[in-house]
Amino acid sequence: MIATPDRTPLPREFFDRPVLEVAPDLLGRVLVRDTPDGPIALRLTEVEAYDGRNDPGSHAYRGRTPRNDVMFGPPGHVYVYFTYGMWFCMNLVCGPDGTASAVLLRAGEIVEGAELARPRRLTARNDKELAKGPARLATALGVDRSLDGTDACTSEDTPLRILAGTPVPRDQVRNGPRTGVSGEGGVHPWRYWVADDPTVSPYRAHVPKRRRS
Repeated sequence: MIATPDRTPLPREFFDRPVLEVAPDLLGRVLVRDTPDGPIALRLTEVEAYDGRNDPGSHAYRGRTPRNDVMFGPPGHVYVYFTYGMWFCMNLVCGPDGTASAVLLRAGEIVEGAELARPRRLTARNDKELAKGPARLATALGVDRSLDGTDACTSEDTPLRILAGTPVPRDQVRNGPRTGVSGEGGVHPWRYWVADDPTVSPYRAHVPKRRRS
């Protein structure tokens, strides 16, 4: 059984709101990844908001491309991207169709199926580190680009779905600068996390690469 009192899928209307409303409200929600070996369930403890064309830090800031196409679609769908030539990261699309805002899922606690996640995360020192960071989260859940565009707001057979879980009280939600975002987009305090939760990833400011002389 999933360790949450509410297994109801979040409705699409939940995501059809401004991204800065959706992001903190995702904390405590449960993401379920169905695999051939069984489900893995993750309670979200850290997220980051990206506000499309209003946000220089967003993949959609310069418009629609084949890579970010899902961001411009209906809310409640999964946007997966490949980064640094080796890692996948996943987001949940927010706002009305065409607005291209999304929430990056940065970290969470595996509440079911840890035995299925551990073989994917052999470098994790303990279960608290299985999904501590966006690439680690995607790796632990076995998420790649094949899941890009998945509808997470359905109770039907689907490889990814988001459940109501137990929302985190607002007095336990913290926010601050986004991790590793450079330039103008890096100043927004649009990273949200559960206070004092051991699964939250450490903050890292963006460090520009030095040019070779």
